[in-house]
Amino acid sequence: MFHFDRRLLQNFDWVMLMMLFIVATLSFINLYSSTYIPEKGASQIFYKQLLFFTFGLATMLLILFHDYHKVIKLSYALYAAILLLLLYTLLFVNPISGAQRWIDLGFFNLQPSEPAKLSLILVLAACFAKTDAPGGYRLRDLIKPGILIALPFVLILKQPDLGTALICCILFVSMTLYVRLRWTTLVILGSMAIGSVVFAWKFLLKDYQRQRIETFLNPEADIMNHGYQIEQSKIAVGSGKMFGKGFLDGTQGHLQFLPEKHTDFAFAIWAEEWGFAGSLFLLSCYFFLLIWGLNVAMSAKDKLGSILAFGCVALIFWQALINLFMIMGFLPVVGVPLPIFSYGGSSLLTTMAAIGLIMNVRMRSFPVQGGQQ
Repeated sequence: MFHFDRRLLQNFDWVMLMMLFIVATLSFINLYSSTYIPEKGASQIFYKQLLFFTFGLATMLLILFHDYHKVIKLSYALYAAILLLLLYTLLFVNPISGAQRWIDLGFFNLQPSEPAKLSLILVLAACFAKTDAPGGYRLRDLIKPGILIALPFVLILKQPDLGTALICCILFVSMTLYVRLRWTTLVILGSMAIGSVVFAWKFLLKDYQRQRIETFLNPEADIMNHGYQIEQSKIAVGSGKMFGKGFLDGTQGHLQFLPEKHTDFAFAIWAEEWGFAGSLFLLSCYFFLLIWGLNVAMSAKDKLGSILAFGCVALIFWQALINLFMIMGFLPVVGVPLPIFSYGGSSLLTTMAAIGLIMNVRMRSFPVQGGQQ
């Protein structure tokens, strides 16, 4: 006979859900403004993002219905499917602006590199949870996780999508440090990382990717070309001052000075229209969401839940940090979206699925009675 454990409802993470809705509401206000059409109002982009958000809620609900131990059993199947999609984009998808990143599904352009980040978290969590290393992980313990990260990294870098490829590497490093390494392993990996950066600069990065980094170091040297985005973004952020120019009154975005204003540079529009006060409120919401997610990771009932929740928190944190630093000119433009806030169906669905996994771990932070789901 089917039984339902009421503790699942008692432990439902209303706080995480509330923070998601607050950030999403702010993002829709910003998207409405950044894509506003005079005399018409909301754009099709705005309505598409609403639809994506609805699909995201359905995805979260589906994830919450299943214990994360069951979800993790599908991790390698999902990982393999994502690798096939990434391979498909390289072999059969026509380039858009020199990049092969999107699969046209008719009603939706799927970007496989976005769910690839989540699939990587799942397989790494499954891998680390099964490996016991009381004294810390040795170098040979990282061979399998290293292969798991290398395959999507290479395929994503070939698209080319440097930003997402770097996020995959950062996720691997973050989760590896979380499960604890031996000092000798840490020194060896650090040395390898330095060598990899030098090798990548000389042999892997394309000319435009090197140009972005050089522009970051000296944006004034090419202000009308490669440095244009960074300069316009900094102008937008600074011109907001304390309380901003007001809703729909931003000039950098509405006068078309700022490219990619609803995707990678969405926060610049928000800062211009709502100022330092509005930016501080938005960042406080992100901070609280991340701190709450870390609390879920620390209070998980087992190693798998802890690693899984931490990986999802790391995904949101690093993307947010890189995007914000990019907008303010502290990092080169690498095309990393601000989670939940930037326009993009693949990114939004991936982030909401990650939040669903954190909530899943929270709901099951206490042992569920045998046979009850």
